[in-house]
Amino acid sequence: MSFSRKFLGILIICVIPQLSFSQSTSDQIIEQIIEYVAENVSEDKDYSEVTERLDFYWNNPLNINIASREQLLEFLFISPMQINNLLLHRDENGLLLDPLEIQSITGFDTETTRWLLHFITIEPPKMLAYISLKSLLVKGNHDLILRFGQILEKQDGFLPSGSDEALYSGSGLRVFTRYRYNYADKISVSLNMEKDAGETFLKSPGKGFDFYSASVSLKGKRTVKKFVLGDYSLQFGQGLTMWSGLGFGKGGGLTALVKPHIGLRSYSSVNEFSFFRGTSATLQYKKISITPFLSYRKLDASISDSVKEINSLSISGLHRTETELENKKPISQFVYGLNSQYLRKNWSIGLTAYRTQFSMPFGEGNSLYEKYEFNRSSLVNLGVHYNYLYKNAYFFGETAHSLSSGFASINGLIASLSGQVSLLMLQRNYARNYHSFFNQSISEATEASNEKGFYSGLTVKFNSKFELLTYADFFRFPWLKFRVDAPSNGYELFAQLSYSLSKRFKVTARFKQQMKEENADQKENSGLEGVDKQNYRIEINYKLNNSLSIRNRAEIISYSKGNSASDFGFLSYQDIIYDPLSSKISGNIRFAIFDTSGFTSRIYAYENDVLYAYSIPAYQDRGLRCYANLRYTLRRGVDIWLRYAILSYSNRETVGSGRDMIQGNQRSDFKIQLRYQFQ
Repeated sequence: MSFSRKFLGILIICVIPQLSFSQSTSDQIIEQIIEYVAENVSEDKDYSEVTERLDFYWNNPLNINIASREQLLEFLFISPMQINNLLLHRDENGLLLDPLEIQSITGFDTETTRWLLHFITIEPPKMLAYISLKSLLVKGNHDLILRFGQILEKQDGFLPSGSDEALYSGSGLRVFTRYRYNYADKISVSLNMEKDAGETFLKSPGKGFDFYSASVSLKGKRTVKKFVLGDYSLQFGQGLTMWSGLGFGKGGGLTALVKPHIGLRSYSSVNEFSFFRGTSATLQYKKISITPFLSYRKLDASISDSVKEINSLSISGLHRTETELENKKPISQFVYGLNSQYLRKNWSIGLTAYRTQFSMPFGEGNSLYEKYEFNRSSLVNLGVHYNYLYKNAYFFGETAHSLSSGFASINGLIASLSGQVSLLMLQRNYARNYHSFFNQSISEATEASNEKGFYSGLTVKFNSKFELLTYADFFRFPWLKFRVDAPSNGYELFAQLSYSLSKRFKVTARFKQQMKEENADQKENSGLEGVDKQNYRIEINYKLNNSLSIRNRAEIISYSKGNSASDFGFLSYQDIIYDPLSSKISGNIRFAIFDTSGFTSRIYAYENDVLYAYSIPAYQDRGLRCYANLRYTLRRGVDIWLRYAILSYSNRETVGSGRDMIQGNQRSDFKIQLRYQFQ
């Protein structure tokens, strides 16, 4: 079949059902927020932690008149300076009486206020009712989700093979079960169970799901503010000393660059690496808050049998082949420590101290760039973080030290220069021998180590229609890195202009350039070459009426290295969103066409999926992609989702690589999800 006929066939498949598909308003708002705080999306991120947090407040709005600082920090699109201004306004003027009063508070713009109003309510404070066993059973909310998915074409890992390499041990079915119990915002129970494609299920050696995660969480008003037993995450300061769970870096919104100090929270993601397992609590006496924590886990790792050393930690969570099963949890990790804070209205200072102990040491790397990497079995980390609000300026930062090795620091400022102009500046200095297994501070590299940089960003709201966001980030790596055999430097430039003709029509244009240095490709050239990547994007969002919306995006990428010819990539897609106010059916569709030179000019794009699931694929080579999501409400509290996605290439005879390779030029994926909510 010719490419043009395939193009027409997929187009028909995508367009005909459009009158039956829609997307709930909550999904649209949450998607906008995620793209705002996470401009640099990637395939390996799990955003369900953020979605679950926002979905909870969508269905259980937070009373803004009694909301705490930590609760407000859970709304990632609000900056700490805005939160301080809101709390100060509440202290000085009393209870808020009208939602629109928020927009009069210094620092709150129209869009931030619009987002916030979806997740809050304005009511007088209520006395806490006595919690009894009967109230827990009768008034608690239960939420159960069952999800099944599978790639419909056969991948090589599931086919018989005569080679010595092990095939996948299980079926291609992906299975996920999620249960939540919530009693207001006081008591919650979380349970996640997951089996990835290729893993065994309900038979030896798995004997059930491959991954389990569970926790019980309590929140109080007096001395014990929080208590979690089971799996949990810790998020302190600016993420330099201790930050587990989901973290964001440089994004499309300046406020997202300042990490919210949320502290202790129960773990709800299906990421099998970035969490703690044990117990922790947050205790508060007057202005002093203390969070001790204790964790013991088995971790996936590749180990050297001859000398009993850790070669590397495995973070994929996949246990399909014989090698992956051998690397399943051969080592243990024991973590204990505490965080302490002194809190005032306009400032706070905190200390984090903890020890990480592994059951065996890390081996020394063979390459020169690995000279300063961690090679012991025990690590002690100390860190001090602070924030200070002075008039319209918010100062924040953190300094950390890994004992017997290096220091790292980050310091920043957000300032409201006027009602229309906001400024953010951030300086960072991470030593080449700074080590932490739980850091997600702002950095160009994957870890906050071996890096110096300065970031400056500006937001200008010319009027109610035009907004300009721009930043420049200059960075330097004093020591060698992987594929960079000398000290190197680079920069990143970003500019985005938004034009809102009305509440129904918005156009966004974006430019991003990133320049780095890497080893030269030619063997005769032993030096470094500049790598220049540029992205150009334009997006149009238009709400045709109260039910139907469309979104169009076109993006071009240019990649060049040294004197080599540039690689180009192109992506264009159209989304159709139908949102009836009183229909049981909802959903969305996308039709995309892409043409890139290959891996270096790939383009990532966020895709809608079933609730709490995410698809952020890399569009590369040449072809078409289409997906359709359907949500149907069977009755109150019972919803079912269906998703079908198809990817078709015009210049390839196989899809994927390794054991995931498909013989043929297309890959299709199907998901079904059931949600049952009851009280």
